[in-house]
Amino acid sequence: MHAFAAPIAAQQWAHYQRAVVDIRFGNHTLRVVPSPLGAGGGSFPERSHRTIHVITAFNPRGRTVPVEKNKRDHNVRLDDLNRRSVTWWPAAGGDPDGVHIEKSAAVVGLSEAEARELGRSLGQDAVFAWTPSTWRLLSCVDSRVDECGWRMADGGWRMADGGWRMADGGWRMADGGWRITVPG
Repeated sequence: MHAFAAPIAAQQWAHYQRAVVDIRFGNHTLRVVPSPLGAGGGSFPERSHRTIHVITAFNPRGRTVPVEKNKRDHNVRLDDLNRRSVTWWPAAGGDPDGVHIEKSAAVVGLSEAEARELGRSLGQDAVFAWTPSTWRLLSCVDSRVDECGWRMADGGWRMADGGWRMADGGWRMADGGWRITVPG
């Protein structure tokens, strides 16, 4: 298990809370946008309603690293997911303005503990957990969990030239809605 010297800075955690994620299901990309609990939503894409965890290998410990290292780490992570025989889809998470984007994987078949440990092993501060009723931000460095609702919008990122690019308008951010819980 990784030991981190410091908790996640409040400003960094706030960036994660605002993040939106695009997931590519075949030829269609869906955007998951945080929303107030109980509001919005949409048709959850995982037929058996299992949790979809969104995990990245980009920029460990919140530090920007060279593009080639991010690509290499991402590809190693995808190889690992394929060996685990879990279902996954290409994803990209980023700030609502599209300034910062990180390739990710939307993974079905992991428990919350496994998703957090995988994120921790990649040096990540947090991972996302998407269920039919909630969008949760799970800390990989402590027991912190933030929970809100979600709404879906047709996606805006397209994979081109080895990277994710914004297309079809901009990001939309719903007002508020996070409920912060710290399990005892």
